[in-house]
Amino acid sequence: MTGLSLLIPITLSTMAIVLLAPILPGLLNEFSGIPAHEYWVPMILTVPALCVAIFSPVAGMLGDWFGRRRLLIWALVAYAVVGIAPVFLTDLTAIIISRIGVGVAEALIMVLTTTMIGDYFKGAARDKWLAGQTAFASMSALLFFNIGGQLGRFGWRAPFWVYGCALVMLALVLIFTWEPSGVDADEEADHAPHHGAWAGFPWSRMAGIIAITIYGSVLFYTVQIQAGRGIALLGVSDPGQIGFLTSVASIGVPIGTFIYSRIGRARVAYLLLGEFAFLTVGFLLMGRAGSTTPFLIGCFINQLGAGVLLPTLLVWAMDGLPFDIRARAAGLWTGAFSIGQFLCPVVVTLASSRAGGLMGAFSLLSGAALLGAIGALVGSLRKGQALDAGQKVALHG
Repeated sequence: MTGLSLLIPITLSTMAIVLLAPILPGLLNEFSGIPAHEYWVPMILTVPALCVAIFSPVAGMLGDWFGRRRLLIWALVAYAVVGIAPVFLTDLTAIIISRIGVGVAEALIMVLTTTMIGDYFKGAARDKWLAGQTAFASMSALLFFNIGGQLGRFGWRAPFWVYGCALVMLALVLIFTWEPSGVDADEEADHAPHHGAWAGFPWSRMAGIIAITIYGSVLFYTVQIQAGRGIALLGVSDPGQIGFLTSVASIGVPIGTFIYSRIGRARVAYLLLGEFAFLTVGFLLMGRAGSTTPFLIGCFINQLGAGVLLPTLLVWAMDGLPFDIRARAAGLWTGAFSIGQFLCPVVVTLASSRAGGLMGAFSLLSGAALLGAIGALVGSLRKGQALDAGQKVALHG
């Protein structure tokens, strides 16, 4: 249950946007009298992700200094409190401020749960639980979208009550986890670790991983954010059908995560080569599609590659890190992945303007994914380079 108690909170990262997406029209209508409401209201959904991108490195520093479990407990409490707050708030500014609080708490939760998985588990077990985060996050997105839509029938405030589920996750953390000591994962630390020195931090290694993570994150989120628009352009107008078709294509992510559990011990360069190749083919089919069926096939292929890509990058970033810098490394990686999420709509908009529309943007992004595959191919041909997942065995012992 220890691994599961750290896996479930990762679903809170998808809740911030997906749960509220169905009630966005209601929110826009509620605050329609406010100047520039069409700009400010969507920030209720998007500002947490921006906060995660900015605050995750700080969350990692705090985790290495004050300890993981203590901060995680308070972060879950804060998430529940500020998450439910809009139920009782009437001012848009106050609601957005509460959403900033959600983003800060979410950054702590994502970084600390990932770090604690790295603390508690070793080798293949660690890789399994880290990869499981991807599957849980993607499957929870399907669940929260439907919950948000059903509760939205009772008014725009109702879905915010779901944030109270963080208290259930808090109970699991209290029962099944302990403060890792860094000496023995099975022993509980009796004081804060106070690790804050950056000397010896693997900056050169992490810089490359972070750059690839941002690049991959933009491609990862493109289908999740833009597939609905693509389906609508192909003639599907019913929102329910669009949501259903998008969710069907997104099943490729957890399937990809399962595939990773079988092939994840291969060299990272080989994995990246295959993953970017799947993204390339998927985007190309999407961009050339003339009807929904080939478009959805392209989405599914793309999401298969994305489902393997995310755990590859996460495990690669966390692999072989000593206890005293692990939280900071997790914070930097989480921030990088969230930056990619934030940049994704910007990149798609620029690609659309250059390629003559969204479908053209998908074709253009297939070229970007192909560049990633070529880079991975070059890396796989280099001897003794860092993209070798086989080093994990030696690092894990």
